[in-house]
Amino acid sequence: MIPFVDLSAQYKSIKKEIDDAIAECIAETNFIKGKAVSEFERHFADYLNVNYCVGCGNGTDALEIIMTSLGIGAGDEVLVPALTWISTAESVTNVGAEPVFVDVDARTYTIDHAKIEEKITVRTKAIIPVHLYGCPADMIEISAIARKYKLHIIEDCAQAHGAEYSGKKVGTFGIASAFSFFPSKNLGAYGDGGAIVTNDKEISDLVRKISNHGQLNEKHRHFIIGRNSRLDSIQASILSVKLKYLDKWNLERQKVASFYQSGIDDKNGFILPFHEENKKHVYHLFVLRCTERNRLIKLLDDKKISWGIHYPNALPFTDPYGYKKHRPEDFKNSAKIINEIISIPIYPEISTEQLNIICNQLNKYRE
Repeated sequence: MIPFVDLSAQYKSIKKEIDDAIAECIAETNFIKGKAVSEFERHFADYLNVNYCVGCGNGTDALEIIMTSLGIGAGDEVLVPALTWISTAESVTNVGAEPVFVDVDARTYTIDHAKIEEKITVRTKAIIPVHLYGCPADMIEISAIARKYKLHIIEDCAQAHGAEYSGKKVGTFGIASAFSFFPSKNLGAYGDGGAIVTNDKEISDLVRKISNHGQLNEKHRHFIIGRNSRLDSIQASILSVKLKYLDKWNLERQKVASFYQSGIDDKNGFILPFHEENKKHVYHLFVLRCTERNRLIKLLDDKKISWGIHYPNALPFTDPYGYKKHRPEDFKNSAKIINEIISIPIYPEISTEQLNIICNQLNKYRE
């Protein structure tokens, strides 16, 4: 079996550093808001070249806390891409606002900036561009629209640690940005974890209060009604170790993607990921398209090659948002893409032998 991702291989490559970091946290017995958390927050802010980073429980919490800090709630609308993981829209719903879906670009699968303005109303407060699969959204165009209509940009960077747009790291274009450290991410913890980054001190202080029961730096002094969403010290210590390797691992992912791009014969009708020179794609996922997906899935299963579909349904067509009564023609690109996309294994430790096997099998899929 060729796994979809091999977290064990990654752990073995940095085992001593990880084990030592965890052991230090256990010895200090400061498991919540310990030194490791503040150190990681500083390291991650420096990596992104932003002023502030606040750890939290997960990426979904990060989005919700950002919107709460901006006063987004009942009666407000937030624009989100039609094709993404449900947490992007779910977080909008959870703060009491209404997610308004925008179709995605047929090549990059990120929000189509050309279709944003038609969805803006007097109730629109923010846009959440998702850097899907590790590919940056069109942030220059999106930023121009946001300025024109005085909207907040909240970046969803859950799949794009280290990705860049025009030489600037994603997560640094909006008022605040959300990151997830789910274990399979390019920068992943060994459990749930998330972070909020911003250059705005007022927002930084407010999201820290919200995520810690309304407290800031003084225990038992509650400024506001908050919630419990904190990055654990052990997870933060793991992330600080892994952060040192993130650029190297992203480079390896790009090499794997290049191997696929040159090794997969597009004469078989595959549509491979679209590459733009001004974007540094970090390939959290390698997603290709084919019109006979079931046939391809059977081949991969027979050859014990793992695969995934990210995602089998566009958000406007999921049960929670069925009340909107959307039709496939409302989101033509998303409606087509979801029937064709399939993700194949990509991770820094995958071997050339495994890659050759995958490419050879893909090239036989129409035989």
